[in-house]
Amino acid sequence: MSDETTPDDVSVIVVGGGPAGLSAALFTAKNGLETTVFDTDETWMHKAHLFNYLGIGSVGGSEFMATARQQVDDFGVDRRQDEAVTAVSESGDGFVVETEDGEYEADFIVLATGANRDLADDLGCAFSDDDTVDVGVDMETSVDGAYATGAMVRPEEWQAAISVGDGAAAALNILSTVKGEHYHDFDVPDDAARVFGEHVAE
Repeated sequence: MSDETTPDDVSVIVVGGGPAGLSAALFTAKNGLETTVFDTDETWMHKAHLFNYLGIGSVGGSEFMATARQQVDDFGVDRRQDEAVTAVSESGDGFVVETEDGEYEADFIVLATGANRDLADDLGCAFSDDDTVDVGVDMETSVDGAYATGAMVRPEEWQAAISVGDGAAAALNILSTVKGEHYHDFDVPDDAARVFGEHVAE
C-alpha cells in the first residue's frame, strides 16, 4: 500500500461470515473501505440461543445472524454467500483469495473461519504451542496485513461476544493503519440520525 493511498482505494477481504467476520466487515465498510465477505454459512451460531450477549435479552442464533447480515449489507459489503475460499496467498503488497469462481485481490485479509485454521497455515502465519494462530491484541498475525479472529486464535473461549470483539479489533487496526493514526469508530446520535433517518431508535 503506497503512502498516497486513501481509504477509498483500500480493499479488505473477510473469509468467514460468523460474528467475528461480520463484525470486521461492518467496521471496515462503515468507514469507507471496500469490503468483501466470503461466507459458507457454517457458523455455530445456528445451534445457539443467546442469553449471555450484553444488550440482548434473548435471541436465537440464526435470528442474530440474519440481523448481522442485513447490517453489513446495509453498509455496502459485497457478501458472497456460499462461495467457499479454497486458497489464500500473498501477492505484492496484498493478498489473493481463490474460489471456484475466480480470484480476488485485497490489501488486507481477515480470517474468521472458526476452529478451521487451514488457510492461516497455508498463508504461513505463525502458530502458538496450543495450535492456535498466534496474534497480538490487534488480531494481526505474523503476516503483515493478515488478521485472524475468534476460534482461530483461542483454544476454547468460543463465545459470540468475544468473536465480535476480535473482528472489531482487527478492523480498527486496519483502519488505523490506513489512516496513519489511531482510529476510534465512535458515533453520536446525530450520526445515527444522518445515516438512518426516521428509523433511529428513540
